[in-house]
Amino acid sequence: MAEQAAVVTDEALARAQDFIEEEEGAANRLAGWRAACLTVLAVGVSLFHLYAAYSIVPTQTLRPVHVAMVLVLTFLLFPIAKRYRHRIMWWDFAFALLSVAVVAYMLWGGEDFTDRNTSPLRWDIVFGVALVFLVLEAMRRTAGWVMPVVTTCFILYALLGAYLPSPWTHKGYEVGRLVGHLYMTLEGIFGVAVDVASSLIILFTIFGAFLQYSGAGKFYIDFSFSAMGGKPTGAGRTVVLASFLLGGPSGSGVATTVTLGSVAWPMLAKAGYERNAAGGLLAAGGLGAIISPPVLGAAAFLIAEFLKISYLDVLLMAVIPTLLFYLALFLMVEIDARKYDMGRTVFAQAVPLWQLTKRYWFHFLSLVSIIVFMMWGFSPVLSVFYATLVTLVTSFIRAECALVPREVFRGEGPILKKLWSSNLVKALEAGTTGVLGVAATCAGAGIIVGVVTLTGLGLKFSSIVIDLAGGSLLLTAIYTSLVVWIVGLAVPVTASYIICAVIAAPALIKLGVPDFAAHMFIFYYAVLSEVSPPTALSPFAASAITGGDPYKTTLQCWKYTVPAFLVPFMFVLDPSGQGLLLMGSTKALAKANWWAIAEVAATAALGVAALAAGFQGWALKRTNVIERSMLLVAGFALVYPSLISDVLGIGLVAGALALQYFRARPVAV
Repeated sequence: MAEQAAVVTDEALARAQDFIEEEEGAANRLAGWRAACLTVLAVGVSLFHLYAAYSIVPTQTLRPVHVAMVLVLTFLLFPIAKRYRHRIMWWDFAFALLSVAVVAYMLWGGEDFTDRNTSPLRWDIVFGVALVFLVLEAMRRTAGWVMPVVTTCFILYALLGAYLPSPWTHKGYEVGRLVGHLYMTLEGIFGVAVDVASSLIILFTIFGAFLQYSGAGKFYIDFSFSAMGGKPTGAGRTVVLASFLLGGPSGSGVATTVTLGSVAWPMLAKAGYERNAAGGLLAAGGLGAIISPPVLGAAAFLIAEFLKISYLDVLLMAVIPTLLFYLALFLMVEIDARKYDMGRTVFAQAVPLWQLTKRYWFHFLSLVSIIVFMMWGFSPVLSVFYATLVTLVTSFIRAECALVPREVFRGEGPILKKLWSSNLVKALEAGTTGVLGVAATCAGAGIIVGVVTLTGLGLKFSSIVIDLAGGSLLLTAIYTSLVVWIVGLAVPVTASYIICAVIAAPALIKLGVPDFAAHMFIFYYAVLSEVSPPTALSPFAASAITGGDPYKTTLQCWKYTVPAFLVPFMFVLDPSGQGLLLMGSTKALAKANWWAIAEVAATAALGVAALAAGFQGWALKRTNVIERSMLLVAGFALVYPSLISDVLGIGLVAGALALQYFRARPVAV
């Protein structure tokens, strides 16, 4: 039981905010004309990308302009060091101007500039080196030192390849050749990652900001409280449901954890959750926000681009794994209610569910509209553009949700002043500032991808992993998951996915795993890095709110999430497991064996349930050592897609439940 009444103090929220800043960068808080100028710049960037979504802006123009805009705002919003915070120094202006100059030089050069990428001129090299430096500095300011150091190691690998031992050796590249590839083509900095950031990620960030400032985020939390309140498991269920709904508006696992935790922690404590367990559940919910349709995390957009498939196909592939993830969380919550004796806890519903839904139903329309537009045949870019317009229009249904005050349209009062202070301007500004860290990371990841494609590192790495695994697909999958996890300890989810997609995915694909299954496998293990120390920002933020121990909270979060994260092995180890991804596309699904899909989904669900019971030590009642061991072995067996392992797993689950059923109740002392 919680030992005392839980209150979320301002100090706790400040500590939690520090973890958000660790992930998204510690931005300046300016006032006066400087703040106004930055607001105008940020709003202008959002409007430009909305225009580019509807109109036609050539790729050769959109990507460099996007990078220039991101770099300019990054250098003006994020200080070079903490002691210079909340002010803009002369070197910040210099970096911003240099960012514009680098891209202007590139655009001014036209086709002649790109044609000479294998033999660049002196000024080409100067501006190229400057751009690489600017990207590294932008990443350092927004996400810390780790990503720039990793990127620099890849650059050194390209330059010093001739001096490396076998099998890592290659001929090595001069600075001019490397810069030409990274700066003067669409294969380096301006490659796939920046393409996705400039055409999709920023639009979804703007959409999320529109939802947030129209009151959707608050509604989703209130809706979850009303829907799940009044029951012993209501506290835990509320966290699970609210985290799923909040994933779209926040766009960040850490932000979702903090937003939800500040409201839900007192309720969890009242229900009987211990501080670390409550923090683990909050962090697990934040993690679910990254992998849940209809938005998912930024890496999901990259999957669609890497595989040249529609984003709707990526959403389709995520459906069953997401359901299994939340099944694991709901089972954990049900078991928590019994472990922590929550049967006597009842929560009053502040607002009846029907009344709340009747008043704010249109917020669901905004969230669902993305998928509706994609199913109508619109591209993901146009779908999120129109969904953003839907959010804007429907916000006027209720005055308190309106992104622009109704007085503006009636001509009442100082119109410009009201428009300037409106939630519309705040949403457009937040849409840009919220993407800066991810966009800078995407530009840096472009350097890594460029080095990998130039040197052939991906194929070398794949051969090394396959040789180390002796050609075994199971061992290759285990090694790949470890590589993704280790990379994820150092870099954000998006960067972790990009790096491993180009160096690790080829190993799985070479052994016969379909490309879509290999990329989804890597995506899920990249997401797992969000809750893995030493960069377990979501659990650390949750512990700041609950007052728990950061590392114990991380272990609790692992307990909640590990059952679902064993599921990805199912869709790489056997063709039948690909049914969990609904065969990878709408076209393949039309020809799929639905009975086989249902069968593999059912065994996966049973495996997740067995692992949940095993990790919690509770099924029908508290388990003993033998029952717990049986459930854990059954869970691992059911995750491996084969007839023998399925029969073994089902038999062990049945045996463990039978032992529990017939075991005499312990005598009360």
